[in-house]
Amino acid sequence: MAEKREIVIPGQMLGEGKAFDGTYIDDGKVFSKYLGILKTRMNGFSVIPLAGVYRPRIGDKVIGIVQDIQVSGWTVDINAPWLAFMPLAEAVNEFVDIFKTDLSRYYDIGDIIYGRIQNVTKSMIVQISMKAPGCKKLREGVLVKITPSKVPRLIGKGGSMVNLIKEKTNTVIIIGQNGLVWIRGEKVSKAIEAVLTVDRESHITGLTEKISEMLGE
Repeated sequence: MAEKREIVIPGQMLGEGKAFDGTYIDDGKVFSKYLGILKTRMNGFSVIPLAGVYRPRIGDKVIGIVQDIQVSGWTVDINAPWLAFMPLAEAVNEFVDIFKTDLSRYYDIGDIIYGRIQNVTKSMIVQISMKAPGCKKLREGVLVKITPSKVPRLIGKGGSMVNLIKEKTNTVIIIGQNGLVWIRGEKVSKAIEAVLTVDRESHITGLTEKISEMLGE
C-alpha cells in the first residue's frame, strides 16, 4: 500500500523556518495557507494546494481556447477567472490591415492555442503571446482539465511522469500551467485515464509505479 504524503490544513502550524509558497509567518512560526501537501525544506516549508483556480503569471505557458474575435486581436479562455487578450501584434508576424482582413483566417473561435502569458496587470488584465518558443495552434487532439496545482506532479521530476505516459500510450502531450492538457495520438483514452489518475492521486507516493503498471496492462 502506497504511503500518503502529509496533508495539512489552512492555519496549521508547520514549525519554525522560512515561509515558501503556500505558507505564511505569524509570531515567528510558519503556518499553512491551504489544504495541501506539505513539503519540508532544509530551512523552511512550502504547501502545494490540493485545489484552487489558476492565477496567471508572466512567463507561464498555457493552453487556451479562442472565445471571441475583436478588432485588433482575440479573447482567449485560459481556464482562469479572467479572460486573456491576444493582440494581433503578438499573434502574427506579418502586417495586417485590420479594416480589410478577416482575423479568423489566423485564429478562429474555438481554436486551441499554446501560448505564453506576456503581461498581467494589478487589475488582472491578462495578455497572451504566441511569440515564444514552442507556441503554436494545437490541431485535432483532445483537451483534459486537471487541477492547476497538480501540473508539476503530472510533469514529474525532469519530465519523468509525462514522458512515461507518452511512451506507454504513443501520444503527444502538451501541458499548460493553467491545468489544461492536450493529447493526441494512438492510445488517447489510456493517456486520459493516466492523466486523471495523477490529478486524483497526486498526494500518493509510489504513483509513478502505479501509472506504469496501469499502462502496461
